[in-house]
Amino acid sequence: KIFIALFLLGFGCAFAQKAQTVPSASVKNMLGETVDAKTFNNDGKPFVINFWATWCKSCITELNTINELYPDWQKETGVKIFAVSIDDSRNSKKVAPFVKGKKWKFDVYLDENSDLKRALNVNNPPHTFLCNGKGEIVWQHNGFAPGDEEELLKQIRALAEAEKQKK
Repeated sequence: KIFIALFLLGFGCAFAQKAQTVPSASVKNMLGETVDAKTFNNDGKPFVINFWATWCKSCITELNTINELYPDWQKETGVKIFAVSIDDSRNSKKVAPFVKGKKWKFDVYLDENSDLKRALNVNNPPHTFLCNGKGEIVWQHNGFAPGDEEELLKQIRALAEAEKQKK
């Protein structure tokens, strides 16, 4: 009985923890303007923050894959994607031409000082965070293998549906 009581107490505490929200950290948009990441939003709809780098092969594969599907995802769920490059200040000048060449349709930001990366405990890219309309992180995934985009879409659909139910 004591074990069950402690288990239930621990279980309750796990749900009582405050959801992690997108932290305050300075990033730059493609125009070089400084933006606070905590202002990332999608008008109350789900959004994704994806950490990547120009030197990361699996990051590029993931973002190319998502880019092909993005218009359909937006139509279906209203999701918005923020791709945050962790290239440092020496390499960050390569990001804008790289993104332009890829014709990616999502918003791209630079985390040259790794402020946002550190605040979210990102160790290796690609690292993907799914946030609800309030900016709370509800799901995350590290790495990429073909098919992972299906799991991300499944999570986005479930979140978009849950948010629709609340209204």
